[in-house]
Amino acid sequence: MAQYAEANGLKRMGARPALLDYLKETFKRRDFAFAISAYTNEAANARTALGKWWLILLPTIQAATYGLIFGLILGDSRPQNFLPFLFTGVFLFSFFSGSFSSGASSITSNGGLVRSLSFPRMLLPIAAVARQFLNLLPQLGVLAVLLLVLQQTISISWLAVLPILILALLFASGLAMIAARLTVQVRDLSKLIPFVTRIVFYISGIFFSIERVLESVPALAPFIYLNPIYDFIELTRGALVVGHQMTGTLWLACSIWATVTFVTGVIFFWIAEERYGNE
Repeated sequence: MAQYAEANGLKRMGARPALLDYLKETFKRRDFAFAISAYTNEAANARTALGKWWLILLPTIQAATYGLIFGLILGDSRPQNFLPFLFTGVFLFSFFSGSFSSGASSITSNGGLVRSLSFPRMLLPIAAVARQFLNLLPQLGVLAVLLLVLQQTISISWLAVLPILILALLFASGLAMIAARLTVQVRDLSKLIPFVTRIVFYISGIFFSIERVLESVPALAPFIYLNPIYDFIELTRGALVVGHQMTGTLWLACSIWATVTFVTGVIFFWIAEERYGNE
């Protein structure tokens, strides 16, 4: 029967296609991912009075709260241009953490869709990242206004945000695909995601200067500088915040993180394509 099926072009239902064919089919159906992300965003805020405004208000309130609390605690040891420094970190971290957590649940929370329709499952974690990116865009608008008010200047370096966002999208997509497969295979991992996210938050220099911490605890340097979230946030601060630099080391680190994580995520997710919906 297998020989007959092969000779007549018949394929087993749910069989994993070749990687190149899989990527072509995923790209062909990219509108499906964008539609899911858009409708999910609308559904999330449909019953609230402020609706989509919460996409801006929540991270802004969060950043303002951190600014009030840690601004008072840190006192004179606050980083230069503290509010732009803080808001840049909070907004970018929200994008990465949201991509990680929503990507991790993208397969398990859409079990009915996975079992009933035939499409590349990779579209689901990609849709999760697309949703977080759509949320990030208005936040960047708020950040631009804040920068104009506090720094009173526009720099040509702001244009560097565009390639940084492309690298961030690649990294977040790879991270989401890896998390999606791991969560499908080990459901208990979903319980650990909030703890992982909180740990990364505190070692990414969101509201304090990493350099000052390392002066007193130099042993933490490998953990800090090998943290991709820190690298992306610092690179973005170098583009936007006065007093911070975009170094070649940061560009190289972010490029490597984005490329390696995305390629690894694609292959790692594709290998288990037949398992999704059967777990």
